[in-house]
Formats: sequence, structure tokens, C-alpha cells
Amino acid sequence: MRTLRSSLLITLFGLLGGCSLFGIDSDSFDIPEPQLYAEAMEAMELPNYQLAIDKLEQLESRYPFGRYSEQAQLELIFAYYKTSQTEQTKAAADRFIRLHPDHENIDYAYYLRGLANFEADSDLLDRWLPTDASQRDPGAARDSFNDFSTLTSRYPNSQYAPDARQRMLFLRNQLAAYEIHVARYYMKRNAYIAAANRGRYVVENYQQTPSVPAALAIMVAAYEELGMNDLAADSRAVLAKNFPGYAQAFDEL
Repeated sequence: MRTLRSSLLITLFGLLGGCSLFGIDSDSFDIPEPQLYAEAMEAMELPNYQLAIDKLEQLESRYPFGRYSEQAQLELIFAYYKTSQTEQTKAAADRFIRLHPDHENIDYAYYLRGLANFEADSDLLDRWLPTDASQRDPGAARDSFNDFSTLTSRYPNSQYAPDARQRMLFLRNQLAAYEIHVARYYMKRNAYIAAANRGRYVVENYQQTPSVPAALAIMVAAYEELGMNDLAADSRAVLAKNFPGYAQAFDEL
């Protein structure tokens, strides 16, 4: 029994020594919740967001039901966003929305999740080698649009709603442009039914975007190739009535 007890003590001291070796101060486990939160907020003000993340994660793990836990979860979403940790931002926002559906600042969580998706495809490569956004996978753009749409519909008076609406206008244009890009791809490969369907989707779902004339022109060209002359004539009439200077739309096919 004495040998076993001695072994346990040696193991315990070894673990404590290991904390120091790995840079973990054992005294930090005794930091009171208010102090830990204050240190996190001080790091946010510097700003040193990675340090703030470390403090906020410690606070969440040690005081999950403390008086600062809900605010800490919100601050953590923001800190993840500021450090371009997209997946962590979305996961933290989802968690907050799930745990606190009636929180007074839940609109902020939706807004930050929308921002994370909005900037998801603006990575370092795009900053140095700009690409055409209309040709990229629009998954993140759709997610962002849905996040902002939820925010503006559920919380129309939110202080974040005006900015969300402006971003939604941009995203609609981008999503419509992506559909046109795909439709042109189908046209070049003689997939005329698929091209016509993409064009019709833009006309029906992305009205008042700059892509509508091109969508109608694609419908005209695709229906003519398919021998659907009535549909081609109808599409041409709509195009001529609403966009009389539509020649450019055909040139861009």
C-alpha cells in the first residue's frame, strides 16, 4: 500500500511539473471568473484577439454556468471572426443560437455568422490573385444570404439589419451572376435545356439584378436551338420590352 501511495504522489508531482514544462501555469487554474473575463476584455481592447480567445475559452471551460458565460460566448464569436477562423465562428454562433434562442443579442450572433460566410471565399490567394467571384462555388454566399435574410426578417429593427440588407443586395447580384456563368457553360456544350433552365431560374428568382438581360438572352438562344420557337419568341418579347438595348446580352453569350 505504501509503495502504491508513493507512486501516486510521484505521478502527481510529475504532472504538476509537466504543466510548467509545457508552459501551463498551475496557478492560472485558480483565476476567479470576473478576473478572467476582465483579462479577456483587456485583450480584446488591445486588440490581441488570439489572447482573448485563449482567455474566453478558459472561462467557458471553467465557469460554464457563470455570470459571464453568455457574454463570453458572444465575445468568442467576434474574436474568432476577427482572426478569420471561419468554421470556429460559425460553430460558436450556431452554439449560441441553439443555447440562447431568446437572448437579447441573438441578432448579433446571426450577423456575425453571416459575416463569416460572406468573407469565407476571400482568402489570401484571392487577395493577391483576384478571381471572378461569379465563377466560384456560391455555397458560402448562399449561406451568408440566408443568415442575413433570417436576421432581417426576424429582427427588422436590429442595428445590424441595414448593413445586412446592403450585403444581401450584393449577394443576390453575385448569385445571379454565378447562374449566368453556369448557363453559358451549358450553352458552349450544347446542353440547351440546362442552359434555358438556368436562365429561367435567374428571371424568376433574381429579378432586378444586372444578370436578368443575359438570362433572357440565354433563354432565347437555347429555346431556338431546341426548336421551341414559341418560348423563344416569348422570351425575346420580354427582353425587348424590358431591356431594349439587349444586343450586348447576346454578345456576351
